[in-house]
Amino acid sequence: MHNDSIEHTLVKVNLPGGVISVGDLDGTLECLKHIGVEEVRLGARQQLYFYVCAEQLQELEYALLNQELSYEIGQDAHPNIVSSYVTDSIFSQQPWIREGVYRDVLDSFNFLPKLKINVVDSTQSLVPYYTGNLNFITSEIGNYWYLYLRFPTTTIFYLWSSLVYSDDIAMLSRTLEPTLLKESVSTAEEGGRLGARLEEIATKSGQFMFQPLTQPFVEPSFKLPYYEGFNGYHDRLWLGVYKRSEVFSISFLQDICAVCKQNRIGQIYTTPWKSIIIKEIQPAIRAEWDLILDRHRVNLRHALNELNWQTEDYGSTGLALKQDLVHDLNRLDVRTYKLSFGIKMCDRTGVWGAVILRFLSSDGTKTWFQVLHTRDFNPNSKDLIVYRSRVERADLSEAIVQLCEEFYAYKEVIAQRVVCPEPTAAVIEEQWLSPVVYQCPKCKTIYHPHWGDVQQGIAPKTAFKALPVDYQCSLCGTAKDSFLPFDKSLEIPHSD
Repeated sequence: MHNDSIEHTLVKVNLPGGVISVGDLDGTLECLKHIGVEEVRLGARQQLYFYVCAEQLQELEYALLNQELSYEIGQDAHPNIVSSYVTDSIFSQQPWIREGVYRDVLDSFNFLPKLKINVVDSTQSLVPYYTGNLNFITSEIGNYWYLYLRFPTTTIFYLWSSLVYSDDIAMLSRTLEPTLLKESVSTAEEGGRLGARLEEIATKSGQFMFQPLTQPFVEPSFKLPYYEGFNGYHDRLWLGVYKRSEVFSISFLQDICAVCKQNRIGQIYTTPWKSIIIKEIQPAIRAEWDLILDRHRVNLRHALNELNWQTEDYGSTGLALKQDLVHDLNRLDVRTYKLSFGIKMCDRTGVWGAVILRFLSSDGTKTWFQVLHTRDFNPNSKDLIVYRSRVERADLSEAIVQLCEEFYAYKEVIAQRVVCPEPTAAVIEEQWLSPVVYQCPKCKTIYHPHWGDVQQGIAPKTAFKALPVDYQCSLCGTAKDSFLPFDKSLEIPHSD
C-alpha cells in the first residue's frame, strides 16, 4: 500500500472493452516495477489505476510514452469503454456476438470518448446494461444493437427508435457526443425532444445503416454468475481472480503474464466487479496456475454474497464499509442470492445494484445513509425507491437483512401472480386484427402485445387493454395509464 502521509497522484489506464494483450500488460507492469510501484487496482469501468508520488511521476510519463495504452494523470476525462467481451464463450448465449465482433467494434474507436459507452450482450448478467451514456445492447438481429441514451449527469433515458449496425457504433458515438455534452436535459420531455432531434440528424446524414426496431428489448432475469475460481468450458478452463482488498500486486500480475506467454494465452480480461479473468487454460497446465496462486497466497472461492457488491473507484471508505457489512451478513447467515448491492459515498458515480446504500451525512460521531432499491429489484434499473430515508451506520446491517426478507417475500408473490386473464372479443380484435403498440412517454420503452412483458410476468399475446391496472413500465416505472399509442406501425412476425 502507498504511504498516505505522502501526496500521491492518480494514474488511470484505459483498457477498452475490459481486455488487454498479455504483452501490453507485461510491458506496463515492468514500467511500474521499475519506478517502484508495487500494486494496481481495477475500476468498475474495467479500467486499471494506481498511484505514484511526485518523484515517480516524471519517470513514469517517460516510460509510458513507449506504451500504446491510453492513460490519464490526475483526472478521468475519458471514461473507459465498457463491454461484455469478457463473457464471450463463458457467460453469453447470444449466437452472433463473438470475439471478432467485439474486436471490430472496439478497434473502430479512433478517438477517445468523453462520454461513457457500454457495448453489451443482452443475454449475460455480469456487465451492466445502462451505466453508460451511450448503451449499445445486442438485438436478435445479427450485428444490430439497441441504443439507450442516458443523458449526462441524469437518470433520464431515451430509446433510439431503430437498431444500430455494429460498424456504425463508433462513428455514431462520435456524432452524438458533442451535442450530448453541450445540451443539458432535466426532464423526460426535454430528453425525448433532444433524442428525436439527434435521430433526425443521424438519419438525414445518410452515414448510418439503421434497421427498424420491431421487437422491444426484454431484459433477462438477473442472476450474477459466479465469476471466480477455476471453471470448465468446452475442453478448457477459465480462471477468475477476485481480491477482497481490490488490490493486485505487480509481482502477481507479472507471474500471470509469464505463464500466459509460455502457454500462448494472448489476452487478460477485467470485469466491472474489479476482478480479472483468464481464458484458454489447458487442463494439463492447471498445476502451473496453482503454483502461482500458492506463491502469492491468493484465495479463491469467496462466498457469492461477497462477490455481489459494487464500490466506488478511487476511494477506500466504501470498500471498508462493504467489508464490515459482508462480515455481518456472513455471521447472520443471510441469503442474498439474485441480489446485488452498491455503496455510493459520492453523487454521480457509476455504482449500480438492486440495493443502493447512499451516504447522506456525518457529524463526526455518527454517519447516516439512505437505503434504496430498484423497482422489481432489477439491478439494471435506474428507478430507485427509498426503503429507509435515514439509517445510522450501526443499523445498516439490520436494514439490509429486513430488505432481503422483503425481497424474497416479493419474489414469492410474483411467482404466484396470475397475470393472463381470459381475453375478451374486443381484446382479441385489438391484438390480432389491428394491433396497437404503446410507448412509455418517459423512457420510450415500447409495449407490443405480441411479446408481452416477460420481465413482469406478462405473457406474450397479451393486449395492452388486458394488462393489470397497476402495470408499470419495466424500465422506469411509469404507470400504464400514461402510455401513449406509438406513432409507427410495428409488424408482428408470423408465429412459429
